[in-house]
Amino acid sequence: MSELIRFGVSLEKELLHKFDKHIKKENYTNRSNAIADLIRDKLIKQEWAEDKEVAGAIIMVFDHHQRDLVNNLTNIQHDYHKYIISSQHIHLDHDNCFEIVVVKEN
Repeated sequence: MSELIRFGVSLEKELLHKFDKHIKKENYTNRSNAIADLIRDKLIKQEWAEDKEVAGAIIMVFDHHQRDLVNNLTNIQHDYHKYIISSQHIHLDHDNCFEIVVVKEN
């Protein structure tokens, strides 16, 4: 793990109260972890806005008997085909499927 650095943050009382509610709702163990995640989230969004290459995977487990679900998933993948590199559909058992969709934007 990289070196940890401590620093102080001053916030309005009401803003801190709202932040503490957020921390509890999201099950953070402390404010530091929550602040670090917010910073990472902001930096990632900034990288996306700077037209840097990004890639990821969308992972789904679903009951293939659910009405129109497979058709809807296929239609969504066709609508966003320019972002989809690959997809893999796996039958887990008689009812459940596991699907991985690999996406990329540059």
